[in-house]
Amino acid sequence: MGIKTKRPTTHSQRWMTYTDFAEITKSKPEKKLVESKKSTGGRNSNGRMTSRHRGGGHKKNYRVIDFKRNKPGVPAKVASIEYDPNRTSRIALLHYADGEKRYILAPKDLKVGEQIVSGVNAEPRVGNALPLRNVPPGTPVHNIEMTPGSGGKLCRSAGMSATITAKEGNYALMNMPSGEVRKLHLDCMCTIGQLGNIEHSAVSLGKAGRSRWKGKRPHVRGMAMNPVAHPMGGGEGRAGGGREPVSPWGKLAKGGKTRDRRKPSNNLIIRRRPRVR
Repeated sequence: MGIKTKRPTTHSQRWMTYTDFAEITKSKPEKKLVESKKSTGGRNSNGRMTSRHRGGGHKKNYRVIDFKRNKPGVPAKVASIEYDPNRTSRIALLHYADGEKRYILAPKDLKVGEQIVSGVNAEPRVGNALPLRNVPPGTPVHNIEMTPGSGGKLCRSAGMSATITAKEGNYALMNMPSGEVRKLHLDCMCTIGQLGNIEHSAVSLGKAGRSRWKGKRPHVRGMAMNPVAHPMGGGEGRAGGGREPVSPWGKLAKGGKTRDRRKPSNNLIIRRRPRVR
């Protein structure tokens, strides 16, 4: 894939970039693997707004993705590489030898016509799914399970991959994209390779309307509001807020730890990710 720019016939197009979709081989999804998806606009079942700055956006259908890869030993042929509006990575349509069709996350360098397989006896090749126990250290992997049989939870966005640094007892030490080092059980499944669409983060939206297409509404700074609307609002001229950065409800917005101290998987984290300053 590559990043393209437009001839700037308008002001917004001067800064707009987009992907060339060169790897896409099929434009319409498989009908049997598509479900309807309702947009909530950030509101809960009572109609109250619980997530701000959401609403509008283009309609989307959900593509059912196989995160478990639970067809061991059944070979599958890659029929197409497709665009998924619900995620940053591409998806691949698999035609299994028994006639079933499934979508998976498409890793980098996976080509149409290739044959992939999952299971304990699978080779560590791009697209194959196998337990961490059988993956050689240093091999990039994605769509990693956190507990055996639960389905892939880690490294599912564009360009992501993790590597095994060591194996100790029943656990593998994984070096995550964030810099975190954590232990995962060796029976957890993963998929070999780095996810495709690597240059997704380099795309510049170029105009506000393109954010609205994604269902993102404007985010107004608290300092720009009136005192009745935000704790940091008010003041003559460009005031600095008069207090530390807080949420609209007065909770500190920066520096606080959000991870639950009682989370069971805390003891599996060997090294925390570096703190962003």
